[in-house]
Amino acid sequence: MSSPSTTATRIAVLIDCDNVSPTHAAAVLEELATHGIPTIKRAYGDWTTTNLGGWKKALNDLAIQPVQQFAYTYGKNSTDSALIIDAMDLLWMGHVDAFALVSSDSDFTRLATRLRESGKRVIGLGERKTPASLRNAVDQFVYLELLGASDEAEAEIPDDGRSPQARSQGEDPTPPDSRGSGRRGGSGGGNGRGQDSAEEAPRINLQSALVKAVNATSGDDGWTSLGQVGQHLSRAHVDFDPRDFGHQKLSTLVAEQPYLQTRAEGRTIQVSLKQGRPRRA
Repeated sequence: MSSPSTTATRIAVLIDCDNVSPTHAAAVLEELATHGIPTIKRAYGDWTTTNLGGWKKALNDLAIQPVQQFAYTYGKNSTDSALIIDAMDLLWMGHVDAFALVSSDSDFTRLATRLRESGKRVIGLGERKTPASLRNAVDQFVYLELLGASDEAEAEIPDDGRSPQARSQGEDPTPPDSRGSGRRGGSGGGNGRGQDSAEEAPRINLQSALVKAVNATSGDDGWTSLGQVGQHLSRAHVDFDPRDFGHQKLSTLVAEQPYLQTRAEGRTIQVSLKQGRPRRA
């Protein structure tokens, strides 16, 4: 039997500390451990400044190597350049199989596409505010806000008056007659909390995405494996994550949908549209 160290994906974790809170550090590494082994862990920033002081304990506790990069000109970010140069060096050294770019900065979009052009898998981790350009440049994007979500979050879904199906489909709990320019933000808050709340909503139409995934991967009998559905979703939506819909696993998310049915075939879960449901999104 092969040793895990010879078969597991080796990941270079590159953290843009100017754009990431240290409170996410442990959860980031825990998440990446499900994808492989983080063999290189580096955090970039100007450590002579006080605004990165919160990172010190995280770096020590998690054995992350800090990389010092002075800001040579006031207002100019030199951290991005240092991270990009290191990433290209690691690419040509050939010691890693994948890269994890931890940042919400769209300046890393070209780096992500370049690494993928060289055959490397790229995982992005950033906040909801991350521009679409960076999210769509990686193989998989994980929202930092979803990390650390425990099973308690799934068990304690807020009672907002919606059914579980409505919640999983991302329907708005706000009554139609109360929707308007001040929705969620209160009167006069059109550019404040309203925008932040909108960022928190899942961007994917879940029902459409699941139906398309089942249709695209099912055989003549209408059945497909849950694994194939998951792979199709990941390819079509790089930021798809069951945790965005209150579930830790795709299997429980699929089982909750009223338009899908599942069955067990040995150790494999199979999925199909329920009878009478059209085979289209």
